[in-house]
This record gives sequence, structure tokens and C-alpha cells, in this order.
Amino acid sequence: MQPYDSEYEGGEQTQRPIGLGSVSSLRGLWPYVEVTKPASVLLLVFTSLAAIAIAADGWNLPASLFMTALVAVTLGCAGANTITCYIDRDLDRVMERTRRRPIPSGRIHPPERALYWGLLLTVVSLALAWTLNALAFLWGLLGFVDNVLVYSLLMKRRSPLNIILGGLSGGIPVLFGWAVVKNSLDVEALLIAAVVVLWIPNHIWNLAIFHTEDYKKASVPMLPAVLSLEKTTRCTMATVVLMYLCSLAIYFVGGFGLIYLSTALVLGLVITVSNVILARNPSREKAWVMFKLSSPYLFVLFLAMMLDVLVA
Repeated sequence: MQPYDSEYEGGEQTQRPIGLGSVSSLRGLWPYVEVTKPASVLLLVFTSLAAIAIAADGWNLPASLFMTALVAVTLGCAGANTITCYIDRDLDRVMERTRRRPIPSGRIHPPERALYWGLLLTVVSLALAWTLNALAFLWGLLGFVDNVLVYSLLMKRRSPLNIILGGLSGGIPVLFGWAVVKNSLDVEALLIAAVVVLWIPNHIWNLAIFHTEDYKKASVPMLPAVLSLEKTTRCTMATVVLMYLCSLAIYFVGGFGLIYLSTALVLGLVITVSNVILARNPSREKAWVMFKLSSPYLFVLFLAMMLDVLVA
């Protein structure tokens, strides 16, 4: 049977034969990578790697264990993202920000292919997690349930609290990484995961402030679409303050050194003060700057945790 690559040209779908090793073949495969949201996956996987390094006091664990954990968490994040893209395909067609994604743009057609791809990634991830230990499997399963069922299916279209309850899954890669090494849960792991959970509203709400009209057009009750700009920025500021305090608490509970402490103090202060300024004088442009700064902040904070452990 001759495989085909579906494309949209001039508003009409066309099918072209895919030659093995051809440019057309690679172009047909790329949307299946893009639909996993690679940037999001990389950041979440990095938090998991940091948790593994901290729990193992460096990289003191078998290479096979590390690679299995790395593949499991990567596929788990990618699978959940892919399935949520399938669920949100009708919203993505409406919103200017998302209408060029692989499903609404027709680069993955029919859309069910994305669903099957996401399910495959998720099943493989959970199977690998099961070979590690039961707790790692449980965290992987809970992350899937919170992201796909709680957030995408139940809360996203119904409540402005969607990102609060659905954002709990953002901390799961940390707990997963910790469980891989220690097969346990303690206060340090919870605090590290909490930083990610509290980071998510700052990241998402500031993005949503800039794209408020998009969310209103799609009837998604994201906080900026249902509250005033002033109230939204105050809510965002509150979560940032909690995130900052939590990042400092990690230093005392985890026994980190000056690398982490100085990074958490300085970067956290910059992010917190910037969000206070945004709350006092809110604007879409300032919110966009806060959104762009949020991911580098989280990356550098977790990098500092890893460096502190590795050079100690």
C-alpha cells in the first residue's frame, strides 16, 4: 500500500505519495513531533533531570536506569501534550495564536492520527515507568490524568480555576524523577515540585493577558478572559510571591549551597518585583515580557540546583 502525505493547498486537501528518505517524507513526519510541543517537553524533562540529580546526589545511578527514566518522562510529557492538542483542536482552529498548529492547519489529517500517536507515546511511557518502580508509574499516571482529564476535558472550558487544578501535573516530572532514584516522597521533593506548579499560573496567565481576545473568541474562561486586567495581574503576583518563597524554602530544606541560594534570591527577586510592577501598572505589553522571562527563569533555577549538587 502506498503511504500518502496529506497537505492543504489553496484551501483544498491533496495527497502526495511519500518516497522513503525524501524531503516530503520528513516534512510529513515533522508535524508529529511539533504536536508534542517540544519546547514544553524539554523544559519539563529538564526539571525531572534536576530532581534525579538531586535525589542521586549527582549522577550516581546506573546508566540503564537513567536512560529508561529519561525516555519514560519524555514520552509521557509528549503523549499528554499530543492528546490535549487533539482534544483542543476545535479551540485551536478559532484562536489566532494556535490555528497554525499541526491539527487545525491540516498537517495532521485526519485528527485521530494525533490521538493514536499520543496514546502510543503515553502507553510506552507508563510501561517504562512500571519497570522502574510502582511509585514512578503512579506519578506518571497521575500526571496524565490531571493534564488530560482534569485540565483539558473537565476544567479548561468550564472554570477560570482550570490552570490551578490542571497545573498540578506540571510538578509531576519532578516527583517522577525523585521516585526513580529514591522510590519515596519527602518534603524536599514536594517543595521542588511546588515551584513548578506555582510557576505555571505566572507563565500561562501572562500569556493569556496578551491573547485575551483569543480566549474570549474561543469561549475559554481563562482568568484574564473573565476578570479585569487589574485583578488578573494581582492573582498572578500572588502566585509569583508564593513561588519565590517556595524556592527559598528549598535552600533550607535541601541543604543547597551558594550557587542555588544566590540564583534563587536574585532571579526570584527580579521576577517578583517585575510582577509587582505589572500588578501596580498593568498592561498587555508588560505581561508579554513577564511571559517571555518565565521559562528562562525556571530553567536557570533548576540548572542552579543541578550545579549546586554536582560541584559540591
